[in-house]
Amino acid sequence: KGASEGEGLGNQFLANIREVDAIIHVVRCFEDPDVQHVVGAVDPARDREIINIELGLADLASVEKRLDKTARTAKSGDPLAKLEFRLLEPLQRELAAGRPARVIEPSDEEAAAYRSFNLLTAKPVLYAANVPEDEINSGNRFVDALRVALEADQETAEVVTFSAKVEAELAELAPEDRTEFLDSLGLSESGLDRLAHAAYHLLGLQSYFTAGEKEVRAWTVHRGDKAPAAAGVIHSDFEKGFIRAETVAYGDFVRVGGWKPAREQGLSRAEGKEYVVQDGDVMLFRFTS
Repeated sequence: KGASEGEGLGNQFLANIREVDAIIHVVRCFEDPDVQHVVGAVDPARDREIINIELGLADLASVEKRLDKTARTAKSGDPLAKLEFRLLEPLQRELAAGRPARVIEPSDEEAAAYRSFNLLTAKPVLYAANVPEDEINSGNRFVDALRVALEADQETAEVVTFSAKVEAELAELAPEDRTEFLDSLGLSESGLDRLAHAAYHLLGLQSYFTAGEKEVRAWTVHRGDKAPAAAGVIHSDFEKGFIRAETVAYGDFVRVGGWKPAREQGLSRAEGKEYVVQDGDVMLFRFTS
């Protein structure tokens, strides 16, 4: 609270958020007399609103400052300034009314200018609800209240339940013991894994794999990227000299045990430049240097 006015670590807090592509807002959804809440009672909807107000006020100050500067330049007929001014006016109205910048949907022509504003409330948001370990699957009244608040504001952000206590315990366990511990809680994966999946989905990202004798690596690409662009994530030369990609679905690759049996069983296929990479593809690129 007070971050928009620079209170406490407010300036650093806002500067850190400006650097990210998306915001994961962790909200407390558990009661524990031994863990005091900074405001008092547990209320995730209120906590969300406090953060949203601070981000919105910071954006409003930024927009108003830029609007003053742009208005003068726009009068001279500068086309970029006129385009920015056209965007900044509705942004100012929405932010002043307490709504986030992401309610404004820029046209293709306006998109670059919109991104250049780097507004905090334009960033996509994911909510991580920190619950007791026995309520990870079911949620609780606090999670329900958070979802009601989101619905009231017509916000479609996803809410992922997790337990920070469970995650701390998982971090202390050997890898071979983690599966058993998760099974005992009725979970198939950790909260951090579920948050990572949700964040990938929020940002339109997916992974593909490269697998050699010594190393298996995951590479991040955007959904809809074609094979040459995926190759370029490894090295720009791979994209420039792309010939084709040998591809196997992840499930098949793991089931049969590698490239050799996958080829022998006809599970690998050659894909060209127009191939759209699928989440979990295992890929081997052929290219000219």
